[in-house]
Amino acid sequence: MALTATQKKITEDVVSRQEAFYRISDAIWHYAELGLEEYSSSKLLSDTLESAGFHVDRGVARMPTAFVATWKNGTGSPVIGLTAEYDALPNLSQRAGVPRKDPWVPGAPGHGCGHNAMAAMQALAAVSFREAAERDHLNVTLKFFGCPAEELGVSRPRMVQEGLFDGVDAVIDCHADFMFKTTYGMLGTAMYSFEATFSGKTAHAAWKPWMGRSAADAVELMHAGTERMREHIPPTSRVHWVTTFAGEAPNVVPDRATTWYFVRDLDENLEALVAWVHDCAKGAALMTQTRYESRVLAAIHQRFYNRNLATLLFKNIQAVGKPDYTEEEETFAMDLQREAGFPVKGMDYPLALVNAEEDEPRLSSSDVGDVCLVVPTGQVSLPVWVPGTPAHQWTATAAGATSIAHKGITAGAKVVVLTLSDLLTDSSCLPAIKAEFSELTARHPYKPFLDRDAKPPIGFYADIMEKYRSKLTP
Repeated sequence: MALTATQKKITEDVVSRQEAFYRISDAIWHYAELGLEEYSSSKLLSDTLESAGFHVDRGVARMPTAFVATWKNGTGSPVIGLTAEYDALPNLSQRAGVPRKDPWVPGAPGHGCGHNAMAAMQALAAVSFREAAERDHLNVTLKFFGCPAEELGVSRPRMVQEGLFDGVDAVIDCHADFMFKTTYGMLGTAMYSFEATFSGKTAHAAWKPWMGRSAADAVELMHAGTERMREHIPPTSRVHWVTTFAGEAPNVVPDRATTWYFVRDLDENLEALVAWVHDCAKGAALMTQTRYESRVLAAIHQRFYNRNLATLLFKNIQAVGKPDYTEEEETFAMDLQREAGFPVKGMDYPLALVNAEEDEPRLSSSDVGDVCLVVPTGQVSLPVWVPGTPAHQWTATAAGATSIAHKGITAGAKVVVLTLSDLLTDSSCLPAIKAEFSELTARHPYKPFLDRDAKPPIGFYADIMEKYRSKLTP
């Protein structure tokens, strides 16, 4: 699809500053900071936007690594939001550009979900479009939402509760992928994340074990209960856990043990499923004569992406097209595909407009779901991985600081700036998007799953980052 002279100029604004944002993406990739520990990543993004003329509110919604950067031109209406996340994942360190599993720092976190590229892409789009809006005298308020701890599902429900999305007319979300696509409709699952901690009594495990009450036994019994639920819950449900602490020596009956649960299902099923899981915890405490308490970490909705906004994004994906890949990039892709057992096809992937409700079910979750129910939201998936790559795997980290990812950043930013231009210059776009959103909220009014009193789990990953930060920083 041919671009107009104005559109070409907008995309040239992106290309003119892309190299700086490639360096930002690679820096965040190397920081590899876990949720609510993204101090360097958040500062880099905030400082970059502030130096480009945005007003930055830091530490919003009681989270030190969350921020909102705002820039206003003319009347300041409409208000368009760009969302970005920048947290890494535990134990996914990997050398960039190496097509075999090869950790950069063994055991350390890594960007196995592409958040480094996503954050840099949105920042590149925001800074580039600011220049275009000034040049063309476009009325707009741009809001860049820096959203930490997406992998924990922590930030955006709290940002919604604090009213940070009030008055926003539309939001463009993004995600890393091995395709260049956009999606509309109901996607993924709602999710409730909590820790269950059991308290018992210590005793000598051999001499007088009857004097103790094992918290580790309670955790195991809770797991036994939730495992027996699986036969009786819908196929849309997912219940998974990891024991984070269960004692330090086998000859001492442990008086404390903690397990961490993710409970997922459709919005309408989630609360009943969570109540059942809590019943398993209560039963385990009764059986072991221990005490039980829980700490809610996150509670998020499914995503509901706007079809009219997706159609607009896809038009611009087609206009931008696939990046051109070099022979070296194709070779890396095929080597990685062979190593990982993916179909060997190099950088061959489609441009796609996907109806999530007719596509293969994806039962993952994201805290952008809460945003989708308070503001019309669309998502662009930028091609920063090798085709076949699943999220949360070393193969995603391996591509995350390569020229393949860089080309995906530029392509995604071009789509975002072109879509921003359409929203501001085509008077038919926003009314259609808002009318569709009104139909959604009539069917599915927003009710927060997260209790307003639930505190953000600041420091949740502090010990892991303390262990690895000094090794990652150089």
